[in-house]
Amino acid sequence: MEIQTIGIDLGKTLFHLVGVDASGSVVVRKRCSRSQLVAFTANLRVQRIGMEACSGSHFLGRTLRDQGHDVRLMPAQYVKPYVKTNKSDYIDAEAIAEAVQRPTMRFVPIKTEDQLDLQAVHRVRERWVRRRTAVVNQIRGLLLERGLTLPKGRSYVEQALPDILEDATLRLSDSFRVLLAQLKVELDQLTARIEEIGTVLQHTAKENEACQRLTTIPGIGPVIATALIAAIGNGSGFRRGRDLAAWVGIVPREYTTGGKQKLLGISKRGNSYLRRLFVQGARAVMQHRHNQAPGLSAWLAQLLARSHQNVAIVALANKLLRMAWAVLCKNETYRPPALVASS
Repeated sequence: MEIQTIGIDLGKTLFHLVGVDASGSVVVRKRCSRSQLVAFTANLRVQRIGMEACSGSHFLGRTLRDQGHDVRLMPAQYVKPYVKTNKSDYIDAEAIAEAVQRPTMRFVPIKTEDQLDLQAVHRVRERWVRRRTAVVNQIRGLLLERGLTLPKGRSYVEQALPDILEDATLRLSDSFRVLLAQLKVELDQLTARIEEIGTVLQHTAKENEACQRLTTIPGIGPVIATALIAAIGNGSGFRRGRDLAAWVGIVPREYTTGGKQKLLGISKRGNSYLRRLFVQGARAVMQHRHNQAPGLSAWLAQLLARSHQNVAIVALANKLLRMAWAVLCKNETYRPPALVASS
């Protein structure tokens, strides 16, 4: 019995392992805990170990890689076509073992602990930002029921709320004033937390040399730079910037049949958090396009002349993302686009 490839179906406490030989026949089926799995693989020498990229996969991937194994992580949607019959943990593990051997399979790079720490910071920050937005909208909705209309935007609520609480001429009940005061405290606490975690991201960006190179690109600050590094590392998992843009979902969807190409709206696949950040960064660059480098400013002017502003912003986000990949993967500094003279 010679095991060539192992597929592991991950769980919280129990893991299902399937080993196949060179002919693709299943020779091992095993259910074990995490410690038993690590002990079992420590005494094996196989060609490749495959797992789905999910929670806990990066930790186990680093552990098995330290044992000398070639560990590959795959998106779950790429494994699904290899499931032959009804679902079970062993069937999933067998599908993983088959999928990881495919020469055209796309793999997910194993994240380092620093990347996971940065990713955790961004996920917590994103949850706090959404919660703050929900509190602001709730305050506006409650005040609207009392005949008080506030414009959209957190700054308007923060400016008007203290005066509303102190204005005795408004016919607000004591219980409602107490409720508004509690909502104001919650809003202030969330704002303080977000500012504190923003300081942490700025400090991290200053200490990271790759982040320093990324922040020289227009529209990219500490938040976007650290989020990009947390997601893709040095970008070596992508062959080119276009592949990264497609993974983020900022390229057109394609529906081509009968030799007729049809491009639709952006695909919105992949990392929605990165896509939103880069679109916001592109929007900021577009607002100050006259202060950009001559080459970039001229390109934006030509783009706006033939496209809607929102379309131009998405195109600019695509361009910034590809620039960021080149800066990361090629270990180069950002060079502003040169101004091409018209003939």
